[in-house]
Amino acid sequence: MESLPRCPHLPVADPGLSAVSIRAAGEDRGEAFYLLALTCAQALWQKGLPAQAILMLNRAFSADLRGDEAGLINWPPPYGALRWILEHRREEDFVGNPRRHFQHLATRMSGPRPEVRSWRAWAGWAIARAVNPKDPADEKQIAEEGIVEPELASIAESLERLGWSGEAEVWRKALGS
Repeated sequence: MESLPRCPHLPVADPGLSAVSIRAAGEDRGEAFYLLALTCAQALWQKGLPAQAILMLNRAFSADLRGDEAGLINWPPPYGALRWILEHRREEDFVGNPRRHFQHLATRMSGPRPEVRSWRAWAGWAIARAVNPKDPADEKQIAEEGIVEPELASIAESLERLGWSGEAEVWRKALGS
């Protein structure tokens, strides 16, 4: 299988990395975990697995960082990587419906720091919606659970309030707003 071009928003990756490589971080969810998740996303992307790369970006967004770590400064929150992957994926490579994926992620968040992680999922939802505006929402979930899709301003305000330093601006740039 040919290797796809490198995503410029992610670190260079060893092609041997896979989704299970994230286990090397153990219980740590700090800077090393964040960087490993980004690097695994790159490897998965280059193998033609954009859906798995996006799942690895989700993992990076779950990192427990203060916001001033060198890894986060050198490799900002991967909103740009998400957009790049969605825009550059090959038609034959499975990605599913990213809008629906992020809607479900945002509304079913559990584990540590669920509020900020939910807003990060909504931020991913907004990027997926901007890139693929024809992808439908999960209207059944919206109707049955009374889900209200947030306004972009609410996402930005929540990232500013809860996220890493500068995160909202990184997201706005990736969104193109």
